[in-house]
Amino acid sequence: MTKQKTTGTENSVTDFINTIIEETRRNESFHLIELITNLTGYPSKMWESSIIGFGILHYKYSSGHEGDTTLFGFSPRRDAFSLYFCTGFKRKDELLPKLIKYKAGKSCAYIKKLEDIYILMF
Repeated sequence: MTKQKTTGTENSVTDFINTIIEETRRNESFHLIELITNLTGYPSKMWESSIIGFGILHYKYSSGHEGDTTLFGFSPRRDAFSLYFCTGFKRKDELLPKLIKYKAGKSCAYIKKLEDIYILMF
């Protein structure tokens, strides 16, 4: 059986965010954590070394492979925030353009800055 690539850790989210050199990106990360926690009701948790996740989804494939993943997560990269959504979020393509200004990736969305999240305008 293959080993799960991304797993939750007990590492501190705050300690991770405090390693971000660029002050604006660091502050936006703390604001994004607060926003997502308020919207989802899930606390933040580190997944691997650089993904901040919210909520847990247990999955099991027909092959028998199973594991846990985060329902939603983000990583504060240097050039953009990478937003990760659990597999099976069927309305992602419909809802994302209404919520954020983003660039689509294979399994995630990228936003340049916190102001690109339209929901913050309300």
